[in-house]
Amino acid sequence: MPDIIVPNIKQELDLKKLELSALLEITQAINFNLPEAALYKIYRFTLLAQLQISRLVLFVHDEDWKCEVCFGADQDFAKQQLPEEIKELKEITHTSKLKIEKKWRVFEFVLPILHNGKVLAVVMIGKIQPYYTSLDALNFVQTVSNIMLVAIENHKMARQRLAQESIRREIEIAREVQTMLFPKSLPNDKDVAIHASYIPHSSIGGDYYDYVEIDQDQCLFCVADVSGKGVPASLLMSNFQAGLRTMLRQTSDLKTVVAELNNLIYRNAIAEKFITCFLAIYNRKTRELSYVNAGHNAPILLYQDHSHSLLNEGCTMLGVFDVLPFMSVTKVQVPSNSMLLCYTDGLTEVFDEYEAEFGVEGTIAFMQRNRFLSSKMLHMQLLQEIHLYNEEASFSDDITLLSCRFK
Repeated sequence: MPDIIVPNIKQELDLKKLELSALLEITQAINFNLPEAALYKIYRFTLLAQLQISRLVLFVHDEDWKCEVCFGADQDFAKQQLPEEIKELKEITHTSKLKIEKKWRVFEFVLPILHNGKVLAVVMIGKIQPYYTSLDALNFVQTVSNIMLVAIENHKMARQRLAQESIRREIEIAREVQTMLFPKSLPNDKDVAIHASYIPHSSIGGDYYDYVEIDQDQCLFCVADVSGKGVPASLLMSNFQAGLRTMLRQTSDLKTVVAELNNLIYRNAIAEKFITCFLAIYNRKTRELSYVNAGHNAPILLYQDHSHSLLNEGCTMLGVFDVLPFMSVTKVQVPSNSMLLCYTDGLTEVFDEYEAEFGVEGTIAFMQRNRFLSSKMLHMQLLQEIHLYNEEASFSDDITLLSCRFK
């Protein structure tokens, strides 16, 4: 009896030594924070040299199944699709119990690798030492594989977090840059009172407004909207703002300013991006408003008697043609106590439950009812109005409002 037990104990001790050696090797590799390819290589040689497994294939699930390790088989299993029946396994299974093609039977056991109830990978082993047919030994192979694969999964998640943090920081910088584009203050004096509101749909929007004092008599204000959103839209808008400010230092001729802005956007736009904008120069002495509407939503000029005009003349959107096919600068006299509302399409393109658009008509009606509110309250109430127009609506675009009261 002792002659039978002693070899078994020795065999078991040898096995434990191999397992401890394998575990140490894998753990050290993980602690060295090696790249995934190096971890897979160490995993392969550990199983081959330490655990004396001479035939193995490892399929890892990451959106799709991919063969990461394959050795000891006559054919390249990296080019094979893992059978569905194997993908669904949750416990160690002998291949003889599976309805799979003959080529997969070169492996004796399937070891699913699970983490938090999710199948991370599948290990298939064959040509193993007799003592590895015990469930304890197979469990150890499964454990070693699990340690290695969870470490790789954690590495991936860490890289994703770093990438997301990098993107978040880029977005934060772009948002800060975009915020810097907006004027720090708007006038409220004896001639005009200008107020603006900006509600971005996402963290970085494509809307823009500006106000520039040209001289003691003239001031420019504008509203613009870049096609698309995100960092590219923000960068294009910063080009637009820089170009506008630069041009205004050289000339206040709107025709020249708009033509040069179009040229700038045409040369710098990426992926068919363009800008719609409304630019206006107001002369405080003559009460004359000169404007160009470049494919933008028509601002509403509301008079004291509640009648109105839509300022829609000008040119096509900027950045589509190298030379604008047509352009006109329109001049209008602005009576006392008039109010102008400039906006982007995020305001008017809101629909109720019957698919009726809030539109320009809804905006005009609101202004006629609420024109005596303060500018700040007018904006707040108008935004509240479109929320009430469809309480379940989630706005799909930025909303920018710029109102100018002419005293």
